[in-house]
Amino acid sequence: MNPGAIPAWTAAGVLPPINSAQPVSPERSPYVVSLTDYVLRFSDTPERRTVLGGLLRYRSALHAVGFRSGFQWLDGSFLEHVERIEGRAPRDVDVVTFYRLPPGRTQRDMVSASPSLFLDHAGVKATYFVDGYHEHLGMEAEMLTKRIAYWYSVWSHRRTQLWKGFVQVDLAPAEDATAAATLASLSCQGGRP
Repeated sequence: MNPGAIPAWTAAGVLPPINSAQPVSPERSPYVVSLTDYVLRFSDTPERRTVLGGLLRYRSALHAVGFRSGFQWLDGSFLEHVERIEGRAPRDVDVVTFYRLPPGRTQRDMVSASPSLFLDHAGVKATYFVDGYHEHLGMEAEMLTKRIAYWYSVWSHRRTQLWKGFVQVDLAPAEDATAAATLASLSCQGGRP
C-alpha cells in the first residue's frame, strides 16, 4: 500500500467519505492503511510530526499492557486540512482502539496495569496528543454493533455536519518500528520523503 491509498482532501478540506464515482463500492471510509502510510501522508508539518510521535508512543503504551490485537480508527482535525479550514495546526489525533483481550486477561487486568492510560483522559491528551477511547471487540455482538455505529456516526461528520472520511490502522505492533523510523527520517528532512 502507498500514501495514495488515503485519498486527497476534498475542496472542503476533509477526506472524502466515499468514492463519489462509485458510491456503493467498498472504496470508502474508514480507509484501511498501513501505519507507515499513515505517517507518510500526514507528516508534512512539524506540528503534525509531533502529534504522530505522540500517537506512536501511545500505541507503545497500549502494547506494553497487552493491547496488541485489533484495530484503531484515527480521526479528528488531524485528518482534516485544518491548517486551511481553521487557520491552525492540529493539536491531537482522535483515536478509538478496538481491541481483543490477550488470553487469560480481563479488562480489569488491563486497566490495573496502567490506570492513567485508561482513566486519565486529560493526561493521555497532554502526554500523547491523543484523544483516546477504547472498545472491547469481545463484548456482546448487539452492544458491539451499537458501539461501532456510534463511533462511525460521530467520526463520519464534522461538527458542521459535513460528511467526511477517516482512517483505520492495525493495532498489532508489527509495523510500529518502521513507522517510527519513517517519522524520524521525515523529521530530520523537514517532512520530505
